[in-house]
Amino acid sequence: MYQQIQNKVHGLLSEIPSNVTIVAAAKTRTAEEITAAISAGIQIIGENYVQEAEGAINSLGDKARWHFIGHLQLNKVKKAVELFDLIETVDSLELAEAINRHAMTAGIIMPILIEVNTARETTKHGVLPEHLKNLAESILKLQNVRLEGLMAMGPHPESGDLRSCFAETHRLYNQLKTDFPDANIHYLSMGMSDSYQTAIEEGANLVRLGTAVFGLRPAKPAFPSL
Repeated sequence: MYQQIQNKVHGLLSEIPSNVTIVAAAKTRTAEEITAAISAGIQIIGENYVQEAEGAINSLGDKARWHFIGHLQLNKVKKAVELFDLIETVDSLELAEAINRHAMTAGIIMPILIEVNTARETTKHGVLPEHLKNLAESILKLQNVRLEGLMAMGPHPESGDLRSCFAETHRLYNQLKTDFPDANIHYLSMGMSDSYQTAIEEGANLVRLGTAVFGLRPAKPAFPSL
C-alpha cells in the first residue's frame, strides 16, 4: 500500500505544474500512510477534523506543513490555532475574530484563507461572492490573522458547471488582490481528486487531493445480520 501511495505521489508531482502545490487530504488516513506521502514529496497535509489531526500532527510534527481544510467549529478554534500552520476555511467574521483572539493569546500570526461559496449551494459552507470584499476588509483589520487567499469547494458535478465556478473563484481572487494590494494574497485553493485538472486550468495553485494520493478508502465492513 505504501509503495502505491509513493507511486501515486511521484506521478502527480511529475504531472502537476511546478507552481501548484498538493495538499494531501488525509481524512481517516493513518500516520503510516501520511508518512509514505511525505516521503514521496508531499509538503502539505490537509486535515478535516481537529481531533483526528491531533494524533498525526503530534506524531509527525514538522515533517510537513498542516492545513485545516474542514468546517471549523468555534469550540475547536483554540486547538486548531495550536496545531495548524494555515486554516483554509474561514467563512465568517465571527470565526476570524475567534482565530484572532486565540492567535493573540498564543503570540502568533495565523495565516488563513477565506472560503467562498461560488457554487451558491446551500449545503456548502463559505461566504457568498457578493459579501467577500466586506469580509476580507474586516479580516484585514485583525492583528493576529493574515489573509493569504481564497478556498472554494466547487459544485457537485451533477448540479453545477465546475469550470465556470472555478473561473469565477479565480476572478474573485484577482479582484481581491486588486482591492487590497498591500495584503499577502497568494493562495487559490480549489480542486479535489476528481476536479483538480480543471481547477489548475482555471488558476488554482493549491489542490486538495485525497483519493489521488492515497487511493480509495477501504470499504466499511458490513454488519452481520441478526
